[in-house]
Amino acid sequence: MNKITIAIDGHSSCGKSTMARDLASRLGYVYVDSGAMYRAVTLYALRGGIAHDGQIDEPRLRDALPDISISFIFNPTTQRPDTYLNGELVEREIRSLQVSSCVSPVAALPFVRSAMVEQQRLMGEKGGIVMDGRDIGTTVFPNAELKVFVTASAEVRARRRYLELTAKGQQCDFADILRNVQERDYIDSHREVSPLRPAPDAVLLDNSDMTPAGQLEWLLHQVELKTNV
Repeated sequence: MNKITIAIDGHSSCGKSTMARDLASRLGYVYVDSGAMYRAVTLYALRGGIAHDGQIDEPRLRDALPDISISFIFNPTTQRPDTYLNGELVEREIRSLQVSSCVSPVAALPFVRSAMVEQQRLMGEKGGIVMDGRDIGTTVFPNAELKVFVTASAEVRARRRYLELTAKGQQCDFADILRNVQERDYIDSHREVSPLRPAPDAVLLDNSDMTPAGQLEWLLHQVELKTNV
């Protein structure tokens, strides 16, 4: 089977990362969570006081970008890659509600997107990669052989996020999470650079009522359609 490039885009908390990881594992492909890269930049900004009270010191963040190193290291226990920020494991920290509340404004900054897109393209030069995010099929890999755009209702996505956070022992409020999901949808869809939208040739997937196993079966069928033509 020829190895192709697979781009999975969609709204926040659609389970894109889970389905992309599972698909990459089944195919023996490399998986890259582009959203984790933006979350790591956001965590760096929050820790350094570059982002606070909803405001971002853009000149400071621009100057700091060369000092922000993001990498992924495979975790044999979870069988998934973990995110590292300047050599520090930050997989748990970048999934916090604090980071979620600030990541869309950070990711909307043109100079941040430019830096991350450059890194993402280098990761996918040889194909055999599954990458998920907001603009993978439209900006990062416009020539990807398979593009998938995932969505679900805001309420379903907020419920998934709530269950994920509470399962990790984090205290949270469903109403706050729903508000965050809706705010991120608006920011992601209205940003000036690489707004969230399906690529013209993307296959649409509403996974509101699908199980992870059902999603994987659907994705594998889409891959088969692309690799057997």
